[in-house]
Amino acid sequence: MRQFTAVVNPTAGGSSGTAGLLPLARLLREAGARLDTVYSRSLEHARELALHAGERGHVVLAVGGDGMAGGVGGALSGTDAVLGLVPAGRGNDFARALGLPTDAPGLARILLEAEPRAVDTIEVESAAHPGIRVLGSVYAGVDAVANRHANASRVLRGAASYYAGGLRAVLAWKPAAYRITVDGVRHDRSGYTVVAANSGFYGFGRNIAPGARVDDGTLDVVVIKQAPKHLFFALMNELKTGAHLARPQVEVLRGREIRIEADRPLPYGADGEVDASLPVTLRVCPGALRVLA
Repeated sequence: MRQFTAVVNPTAGGSSGTAGLLPLARLLREAGARLDTVYSRSLEHARELALHAGERGHVVLAVGGDGMAGGVGGALSGTDAVLGLVPAGRGNDFARALGLPTDAPGLARILLEAEPRAVDTIEVESAAHPGIRVLGSVYAGVDAVANRHANASRVLRGAASYYAGGLRAVLAWKPAAYRITVDGVRHDRSGYTVVAANSGFYGFGRNIAPGARVDDGTLDVVVIKQAPKHLFFALMNELKTGAHLARPQVEVLRGREIRIEADRPLPYGADGEVDASLPVTLRVCPGALRVLA
């Protein structure tokens, strides 16, 4: 029987991350599994807790949103440890990409019975992030600004915080001149954002990169180029279905090593966390993480 250590973000989704764990914990223990619970004080602390649990041979459960999933999963990348996700945040986009159930019984079955699946991770190299790894995507531009606004919101929660943050960011946005180098080939573009996607979803369920796969050894680089702001809002609505890919303002590049630079120090975000500025270099780490899915 598996032994689990749940690493909990106590403030996931603006409420107690423990609430999402309680029904799941009961089912795991009723099945005979052992479950320890530890609480993180910060994302760096969560990484330390995850590594310690993994070294003891426990399945590490990341309880929280995409920031927690990316922090814990990134820490375990390249190790023999196994990750389980307990979606309890606002976005939960990597769990969505893996097709994880949202109900406790369905998730318990995955955690108890599924065989670990090898997925890719992204190595992030910049002045602020010297070699950390994340899971879902790295995005540089208006969406990073929007996500910063959403994370700072104390009034709005869930999708509402993302929509409000996005509106605020777009209205103030001036097109950026990007230099995107994909496997050594330079692409100069002007526009709103560059998203290097390991999985398709980001920003609370938006299907930014429908062709991205978590286990294909490649990053899909989605570039949203310069466009009138009213068209950008229409395009954002199309992210729900992937219809945005048909627009000429959207371009998809693919590669294993991506460098993103801009004409000003734009912020970039990774798995829901924003705390750094361009330039940044990204490298795919094929099959570097074992996850129950």
